[in-house]
Amino acid sequence: MCGITPYDATHLGHANTYLAYDTLVRLWLDGGFEVRYAQNVTDVDDPLLERAAATGVDWRELAAEQVDLFRGDMEELRIVPPDHYIAVTDVIPEVADAVAALLDAGIAYRIDDDVYFDNAAAASPVWTLGDESRLDRATMLALSAERGGDPERAGKRDALDPLLWLAQRAGEPSWPSPVGTGRPGWHIECSVIAQHYLDTPITVQGGGSDLVFPHHEFSAGHAAALSGRPLAGLYAHAGMVGYDGEKMSKSLGNLVLVSRLVDDGTDPRAIRLTLLDHHYRGDWEFSRSLLTVAECRLATWQAWAAAAVTPAQSADATPVDSAEPTLVGTEFVGTELTDALRTALADDLDTPRALALVDARIASDIPATSTDVDAIDALLGVRLTSLLD
Repeated sequence: MCGITPYDATHLGHANTYLAYDTLVRLWLDGGFEVRYAQNVTDVDDPLLERAAATGVDWRELAAEQVDLFRGDMEELRIVPPDHYIAVTDVIPEVADAVAALLDAGIAYRIDDDVYFDNAAAASPVWTLGDESRLDRATMLALSAERGGDPERAGKRDALDPLLWLAQRAGEPSWPSPVGTGRPGWHIECSVIAQHYLDTPITVQGGGSDLVFPHHEFSAGHAAALSGRPLAGLYAHAGMVGYDGEKMSKSLGNLVLVSRLVDDGTDPRAIRLTLLDHHYRGDWEFSRSLLTVAECRLATWQAWAAAAVTPAQSADATPVDSAEPTLVGTEFVGTELTDALRTALADDLDTPRALALVDARIASDIPATSTDVDAIDALLGVRLTSLLD
């Protein structure tokens, strides 16, 4: 999973993306698979440095503060944490070595002291520009300019060639390396982290749909050029969440923050249900009324589950505030509802259908079983009863 650039708090757009792949991880674990999950954090990049300069905060302090807030928000939403949570600043030598290897192979070139990826030289049966995004050149150029590229820079062999290594700039962080003092470009870091912590091709590379181009396109290209293998078998993208008629984003300032909702008294489970009520690939717009619907649904589910509460559990049971799902990674005998939930989620993570299945079961006046309640916990991440009850 492509992680955050930590310069502002977690908004519902972030939560929507990470919840999508949390659902996938839960389904895989329930199916008995061993899952290895890596996520990066881009803790040195232009937006972070700009925010730090504007607020007068050291960029490292800002990054650390926002990473802690993000991880706290993920715990509130009971997102299963990755096995490897890797900051870009932790892999600077590995990234620099990868850039050096691309230069040696003739797949990268310099403009002044900066290093760029030569997408034409990198073309191979494994990757060619456009393989992942399926976009035409005009769209690529527009998105490159919009999303951190520099298609107008003089001296580039192709306007779409992305930056691999940014040479030292006055007042900006930099590190000595075999390719000169500087810092990584954007896409190369994800390629290096994925190849270092996972076996390629990885099963799924996930992120928001705004990463289709240029980020996932060139992450794939860098990995193919370095290893001769595809980065991933599948690229999956979560839809965008809007608010006030626009995509929810830091740059627009139309953010609905997870931490603020929780601080105002919103049950994190209601936030989770709001997100789960939309298919992960679809774009949708948040409104307070959607959260109200989720709060009503949560109350109905809790009342139904109360009849399935079991006697007090042992003292070493999982604490109620744990982010770990109770049945993830274990095999258990399903009920009709449990099996239906598994079927719905196996169909391209159809979470709206899964929620509707629970609603229908309750509307049919069929009593809850402890297995039903535990399956909702494990598969949907919504804990309806405490294990300590």
